Amino acid sequence: MFKSVSFYTDKIKSLKRFYGNIMNLNITEATNDQFTVQIGESTITFKQSERKAFYHFAINIPGNQFSMMKDWMQNRLPLNRENGRDEVYFRSFDADSMYFEDPAGNIIELIGRRKRDLFGDLSEDSFLNISEISITTPDVASVGEDIQDFGIPLFGSTNVIQDELNFLGKGDTFIVLVPPGRRWYFSKIKSETHPLEIMLMDGRKININEEGKISFYTE
Repeated sequence: MFKSVSFYTDKIKSLKRFYGNIMNLNITEATNDQFTVQIGESTITFKQSERKAFYHFAINIPGNQFSMMKDWMQNRLPLNRENGRDEVYFRSFDADSMYFEDPAGNIIELIGRRKRDLFGDLSEDSFLNISEISITTPDVASVGEDIQDFGIPLFGSTNVIQDELNFLGKGDTFIVLVPPGRRWYFSKIKSETHPLEIMLMDGRKININEEGKISFYTE
């Protein structure tokens, strides 16, 4: 579903070093005020901003490489913990997850999809695509309805719930809709509203402004 996403940060240099040197991902474009990192068939662009911003997003990885990836990540940075655990299995998604944070406080989740395998050693190809992008808005209900009207279905429920996590999408790619002030799982950080731009594989775009208002563009 996700071709690209643009996030904002006041720590552009630190993030470029983190994604290029710590996670060993390919930086495809870079200027003084932004850079783009390849995540399998998706890309993430970080743009310089005067204001601090952080997001939650997830990356799909092969289920059979989850343990290898976990060992590899633990040699580079500490994994986040929840109730003493540093990983969790989600039955409804048939997937295992681990969490960590980058220098800007972005909460990153690596999701091992048990029905997707990749044989061989870990490599850039082990990062399959962007799995989840969070949208934090005070208008969860109305934004959720607008996203559904845009053709992205609600997952696992018949109604958007204002004060809960809401998943919109299908397969293994989702928009995660959440209100401000909700603690992110495997983190002490509470959700905040920050602007972002999403481009879907079909060329359509979703923008969220600094107030959490949504707009759509169709090419």
